[in-house]
Amino acid sequence: MNIDEKKLKMMSTIGMRASFGLSCLEFVKKFPDMMILTSDVSTSAGLDRFRKQFSSNYLDVGISEQNLIGIATGLSSENFKVITTTFAPFQTLRCCEQIKVNLGYMKSKVLLVGLASGLNLGNLGFTHCSIEEIGVLRSIPNIQIVVPADCLELNKVVESYLSQGNTSVYIRLTGGSNIKQIYNKDYNFEIGKAEILKDGLDVCFFACGVILGNVLEASEVLEKKYKIKSKVVNMHTIKPIDKKAIIDSSKNKLHVCVEEHNIIGGLASAISEVKVEENISVKQINLGVDDEYIKSGSYKYMLDYFNLSPDKIVKNVINALK
Repeated sequence: MNIDEKKLKMMSTIGMRASFGLSCLEFVKKFPDMMILTSDVSTSAGLDRFRKQFSSNYLDVGISEQNLIGIATGLSSENFKVITTTFAPFQTLRCCEQIKVNLGYMKSKVLLVGLASGLNLGNLGFTHCSIEEIGVLRSIPNIQIVVPADCLELNKVVESYLSQGNTSVYIRLTGGSNIKQIYNKDYNFEIGKAEILKDGLDVCFFACGVILGNVLEASEVLEKKYKIKSKVVNMHTIKPIDKKAIIDSSKNKLHVCVEEHNIIGGLASAISEVKVEENISVKQINLGVDDEYIKSGSYKYMLDYFNLSPDKIVKNVINALK
C-alpha cells in the first residue's frame, strides 16, 4: 500500500480505528480473498465505505461475538484471509473459549482487531476499557499479539498478516484521534522484532501502543531537565517477545515498562519473565493499570491517574533513580 507523508499526517489525525478502515479499502484490491467480519461496528471500525463498496467481502454477524469467531474459523478453513473486529473486550474476553479452541487449539488463521483498547473509552467505564486481554491471550498457544504505536505500524501489521501470516494474530488498537506519528513511510516492520526509537545508557523504556508518544515526551524532559539519557524501545510485539532487545538493555541502570494494560500479565510481565530466564538483575518499575478498577473518567484523567501522562512518567523515573 502506497502511503506518503500527507496521508500519514491525515491518518494520525483520524486515529487508529478510522485508519484501519481506510487501509482495508486498499488491501482488498490486492487481496480479493480477504473477508472482514464485524459485530455491528462498521462505523466504529471505520468500515462504512468498505461495507458499501465491497459487500461480498464483508459480513456483519451482529452482536454475537462468539459466533463471529466460529464463522471466521469456517471461512479461514476455506482459505479466505479473515479479519474480525469489534471493541477489544468483546473481541477477546467475551469469546475467549472460541479463540482458545478454534484459533489456538485448531490452529486456524484469523486476524483479530480489538478496537479502542486500553483506557481510551474511560467515560464508559471498565466494561469498555480493556486492560486484561493481553494477559489472557498470552496464555493461549498459536496466537501472536501486536500493539501498534501509530497508524503506519498498524498498516504494516495488517499487510504482514495478509501477505505472509501463518498463525492467528491479535492487534490491539489504542488511543483516540490526533495521535503522535512515530514512523515515516520508509519504516520496515517485522513481527517479533522490537524497534529502538532512541538510545541512551541511563534509563530504558519498554512501551507499546500510542502511549509511546508520552514516553518519548517524558524522555525529552528527562534529558533536558535532569540530564538523564533514555533508551526507548517500541515492544510492538508482545508475543513472541523480542528477547534480544531485552538482553541488549541489560546495561541500563533502570528498566521502565509503560503500557495501557494491567501491570499483571501484559508487557511488564513478559519482560520480567525474560529477565528471570536470562538472569538480568536491572531494577524495573511498571507503569500501567495497577490491578484495580476505578470510576469512569476521560482518557486524559485515566492516563494521569495510572501514571501514564508524560509528567507522571518523569516523576516515577526520578523517584526510582533516587
